[in-house]
Amino acid sequence: MMLKELKEKNPNIIVIGDLILDKYLWGNCDRISPEAPVQIIDIDSDSYFLGGAGNVANNLISLGANVTVLSVVGQCGTASKITDLLKTAKVNSKHIIFEKNRRTSQKTRLISSQQQVIRFDRETLNDISEDSQDNLIAIFSSIVNDYDFVVLSDYGKGVLTEKLTQSIIKISKENDVKLIVDPKGSDYSKYKGAYTITPNKKEAVLATGINITDTESLTNALIQLKDNLKLDKSLITLSHDGIAAYDIELKEFPTSAIEVFDVTGAGDTVIASLAFALSSGLSFENAIKLSNLAAGVVVAKIGSATASIEEIIEFESKLHKSSFEDHIKDRREIKTILDSNKILGKKIVFTNGCFDILHIGHVKYLQEAKRLGDILVVGINSDSSVRKLKGSPRPFNSEEDRSSIIASLESVDYVVIFDEETPEKLIKFLLPDTLVKGGDYQNQTIAGQEFVNEVKLINFVEGKSTTSVIEKIKEAF
Repeated sequence: MMLKELKEKNPNIIVIGDLILDKYLWGNCDRISPEAPVQIIDIDSDSYFLGGAGNVANNLISLGANVTVLSVVGQCGTASKITDLLKTAKVNSKHIIFEKNRRTSQKTRLISSQQQVIRFDRETLNDISEDSQDNLIAIFSSIVNDYDFVVLSDYGKGVLTEKLTQSIIKISKENDVKLIVDPKGSDYSKYKGAYTITPNKKEAVLATGINITDTESLTNALIQLKDNLKLDKSLITLSHDGIAAYDIELKEFPTSAIEVFDVTGAGDTVIASLAFALSSGLSFENAIKLSNLAAGVVVAKIGSATASIEEIIEFESKLHKSSFEDHIKDRREIKTILDSNKILGKKIVFTNGCFDILHIGHVKYLQEAKRLGDILVVGINSDSSVRKLKGSPRPFNSEEDRSSIIASLESVDYVVIFDEETPEKLIKFLLPDTLVKGGDYQNQTIAGQEFVNEVKLINFVEGKSTTSVIEKIKEAF
């Protein structure tokens, strides 16, 4: 599975299901109410996020897909806020139907000192009207051939009725467009004929009546789902145990998560990444592997989160499953990765050099630099830059060779090539926390030092340099 190739993919995907507005109230508690033994929360701020099918759409946008949402909402302020958020996320929402006397789902969470104190919901759970269902079916029929994949995101809020769901599945099959479902409830009969569904273990137990306790019961549950619902393949997500799938035999895919801070929205990420991967041409197995990686990214974040292909590539590299090519980035790629890691509190270290002929001095220098933070980025002078600095016939090794060798070192997380004589512009763009240079820069002005929090000097290994290597080679001839 070549993740870098997915960066060029932009499949057209349509998401149909329940749109939810997630509202967060943020504050602190310093006292207890005199009226009742409850906390008094002083609200500092509020924030709004897309939930339900909206979060699935947001995940798909983050991966690089072109996304359209079909849904039904009420004629209310909550619906207006959702459509505003969809517009900001660049999701096509022009086919959303507004139904009179319907209350759009809103979940409000009160957060105090990073703890959820209470959640209260406002919503209508009744099925959408017959007219709304007929309108959605007509819209979908007219545009289905414009899309590579269909995702049904069922949160049990009344949009995905049995009639609508079966009609969407039938139309998709007639037009040879794959469709996957994130299911809800205990009766999955309305999903019959889908390509696959993505229940978690608890949901699968409820739907099949099989208590999943071992490999045999897991296999039986997967077979029952596949056979009863006429699925192409069946799948069950297993939280920290990964994902299990069944085609002609059971296959288990262990989780990729390293740190788990919050599982909110992880199911949305799984179905979104599955849809993106399958519509981009990946096999079912590789699509599951991508989904595991994407889930590993989002559970390390707080709140409903998304994962970009760049973040997934970085995450995979941490698992030591990537080749050295995946560590070589252009400026835009490395900027995206570093900004994400800064949010997570990671310390970014930057150093640079020509690294024309790699020797033990370079290796020890880079090892010491890595110890100063969490992520080490190495800027490599391009061939033209080296010629300006060193003259002809330098460099002896091309920028491709030099960057590949440095990227293969365990201490180096990322390599980026720059054309200028100094890395000042690159440092200003990336804004690392720490800039590392050799001990010979003592009491000198260092290019880019004004754009970092600190400068660290590391002494070179005595007698080890590219110049000394070149002299020894000359002496040999």
